Amino acid sequence: MNEGQITRYWQGYLKTLPESFEANQTFLVDQFGDTPELADELGHLVLSGVKTATCSALWAWEAEQETPFIEAGTKTIVLDGANTPIGIIETTEVNICPFNQVDAQFAYEEGEGDRSLQSWRTEHWKYFARVLPKINKAPAPDMPLVCERFRVVYQIANR
Repeated sequence: MNEGQITRYWQGYLKTLPESFEANQTFLVDQFGDTPELADELGHLVLSGVKTATCSALWAWEAEQETPFIEAGTKTIVLDGANTPIGIIETTEVNICPFNQVDAQFAYEEGEGDRSLQSWRTEHWKYFARVLPKINKAPAPDMPLVCERFRVVYQIANR
């Protein structure tokens, strides 16, 4: 990740806001998915407005204690598969929900696959089976998920 590129992207966003905006607000930098290809695919869904929700394992947040916990109002610079900023999202809602209690509406808002709950469960189970072993965990039906809804607040080509 190019820190200078991230800073310039954030500064570009700040220039679009009223002068009264708190310019030293903190922000996160993140990528959707666990591969460059998935980051590109999901980033496109975010920017096109199809993907307006995401989830992650609460256990991963706990394992990465240096990462501030997401809350409504948090801004995140979204990176593509090449770690290039492609947009900024603002978290609008955060809930902790067990995997097996995620509902069809949330699955639809995630915008992936055919947007059905069954597709969501199948693909997210595969995802968690890939990423959770890195923190010595395994997916479980009742594993707590951080379910986040967001909106795009800034996007501009950075090439």
